[in-house]
Amino acid sequence: MNSNRFSVSLCALAVTSALAVALPATAQEAADDEQAKGKLERIEVTARRTVETLQEVPVAITSIGAAELQENGIAVLTEVQQFSPNTTLQMSRGTNSTLTAFIRGVGQQDPLWGYEPGVGIYIDDVYIARPQGAVLDLLDVQRIEVLRGPQGTLYGKNTIGGAIKYVTKKMTGDTNFNIEGTVGSYSQRDAKVTGQIPLVEDKLYFGFGYANLNRDGYGEYLQSALPNQDRENYNKDLWAARATLEYQATDDLFIRVGWDKTEDDSNAKGGYRLLPSLLTDAPVPDSVYDSYTSLPTWNKVELEGINWLVNWSATDDLEIKYIGSSREGYSPTNIDFDNTALDIFDVPAEYKDENTTHEFQANYFGGGYKLVSGLYFYDGESCGNFDAVLGFLGRAAFGVPGLTREVTGCNNSESWAVYAQGSFDLTEKLSMTVGARYTDEEKQAIVNNGLVFANVYPQDDWIPGYDRPDAAFANDQIVPPVLGTDTNGDGVIDAPAVESWSRFTPRFGLEYQYSDDVMFFASYSQGFKSGTFNPRATINEPGVAPEVVDSFELGMKSDWGENLRANITLFSYDHKDRQYIGVEGNSNDPTALDQRLRNAAATEADGIEADFTYVATENLTLNASIGYIDFEIVENNAIPPLIGLASTPEFTYNLAATYLLESDMGPFVFNANYYYRDDYILFETSDLIAQDGYGMLNFSVTWEHEDGQWYAGLHGKNLTDEEYLVGGYDFVTRNEDGSYGPGLGGDTTLIGYYGDPRTVHLTVGYRFW
Repeated sequence: MNSNRFSVSLCALAVTSALAVALPATAQEAADDEQAKGKLERIEVTARRTVETLQEVPVAITSIGAAELQENGIAVLTEVQQFSPNTTLQMSRGTNSTLTAFIRGVGQQDPLWGYEPGVGIYIDDVYIARPQGAVLDLLDVQRIEVLRGPQGTLYGKNTIGGAIKYVTKKMTGDTNFNIEGTVGSYSQRDAKVTGQIPLVEDKLYFGFGYANLNRDGYGEYLQSALPNQDRENYNKDLWAARATLEYQATDDLFIRVGWDKTEDDSNAKGGYRLLPSLLTDAPVPDSVYDSYTSLPTWNKVELEGINWLVNWSATDDLEIKYIGSSREGYSPTNIDFDNTALDIFDVPAEYKDENTTHEFQANYFGGGYKLVSGLYFYDGESCGNFDAVLGFLGRAAFGVPGLTREVTGCNNSESWAVYAQGSFDLTEKLSMTVGARYTDEEKQAIVNNGLVFANVYPQDDWIPGYDRPDAAFANDQIVPPVLGTDTNGDGVIDAPAVESWSRFTPRFGLEYQYSDDVMFFASYSQGFKSGTFNPRATINEPGVAPEVVDSFELGMKSDWGENLRANITLFSYDHKDRQYIGVEGNSNDPTALDQRLRNAAATEADGIEADFTYVATENLTLNASIGYIDFEIVENNAIPPLIGLASTPEFTYNLAATYLLESDMGPFVFNANYYYRDDYILFETSDLIAQDGYGMLNFSVTWEHEDGQWYAGLHGKNLTDEEYLVGGYDFVTRNEDGSYGPGLGGDTTLIGYYGDPRTVHLTVGYRFW
């Protein structure tokens, strides 16, 4: 199974930011907003780990604040892609929460344990190491920042494409309580309760939140091999809770400790058969949201963690921070690759991970320069197992009861880094930014991989009446170790494969303040994605070196008067040592399937990103964002070879309008946007699944009572009901006449997963204070 074959359960990550005091902007706040007075809004960001305005930061960044999220009815992370040029954030394959993230064509498609992301996810500056759960529901977010391009100095490894930052709201210290309900298409019914209580006046505050989010499926499983199955497909069944303590010990010392837990019991997501099955009665369904399965339809993602922050203002110019976290996750999932009621190509899997992070910052601001510096430590363990069940092939070709390739293993990492980045005034108008980070990382990996001539599942209770075969080796491993060392010869790896990497990543930039409202900048930055071991190894192969991106940017941040904002960035990058699985042998023969992970390719890209805001009147604001990328393959030793960029259109744009209507009942805000994505392929090595260019139209109207207590919003998404691919599997062969033949498993497994259809939902909320 190659890198386009598998997707993990991604269901609940940032509901750590998801649950707190989810309060929209009050009427008074709206009245005080500069943009409501017909002027450009002053937007604060923390892209450089300190609070600055959007227009003074020499970084390609999109920032979406809480009011904008509310007015657009943005409920999940994937909708943010509409507002950030050259950005892909999509629910991918297998579950309703698998995130595929690419920025400027750089990311990571395969979320199997051991692989590292190419786009970093941060919640209040805490790095979320695994992609599981990254399609979050947005609840207590003050703003979301999308940083485009390598962020290797301040954010470190695994941000070669960019970083996505969730900045949550700090408590006000006042007693308040918020209750909110939502109803909508497909029987959507959400309930959220949040609040905060001062335990010690002006000192100690307690915040809490709970959300229960439910929706029927967009489609159904038309056939299922198991009895008493929940046949909803693309449904939602999630709850999340959190608690936070904030302590303002003195004017200079602030402490925050938070806990969160999320459990997502939404069904596994079934794919749409783009071709009829050759082996069973599974024609192409009428709806792209309908499917078939021979696996259980249940799925689960459980995440829990704690985080903490200590912020000390040592002097007027010096700030000391300690940021830490401890998180763990567990996700059993069922992915039916062939999407039939026959066991042609089924992949039940189980994932466990836990990690701790510690970061110490010292930040200095004064005397014509700024300095952000720190030490970072990460210790993580990521383990899992999956069974590629090819039962039909085993019975037909080998005359055995079934056939399974089982893979189990762990990929553990210890990493530390030291970094510093400073901005210095050279003249009254010219400044320079210099930054560097040194990262040292050690990884340990074990892999067990082999064939079992029976249908095997991860646990005894996976299939009703199923008993897992007696383990041939210790630790319930029924396949032999292949990566690591079995020094005792007892079938247990007691000495994992070990490899370490270190990297120095610099940043250099110049900024020229042409006028008070116009700044030009040029920068060079480098980022890298961690080296790793092949989690599907079949031999004791070495790890691969990190991927490296060298990026150049030339940009302008400009405000033209009080009404027009134009931010434009030209970029060019070289992406070297790209990690790819190479398939050896006959990929249609599971007994010969052999894989190697190599640094097999190099690519280049150039492009442009532009964001415009025009405040036409005191009540009407127009926005536009445009992205273009031109891609070239420089080195191509991947097997199969690269042919393009995955899930990355050459051209994207978004056009939006916001209109404020004052009334005796309170303000109404009307919002409409049209988002267009050019055509793209789903996988970099295959054009068997491709999406034509499409556009989506969205419309919202929000209202708030003049006293700020009652509020409501009506939101229509994808009003033209566009059908668009966001993921898939392509295990087929293509004949000379263009027809399709069977691939791995013996069937025409060409599967698509689709984005959300047209939906409408109404939210009503009430605040107490």
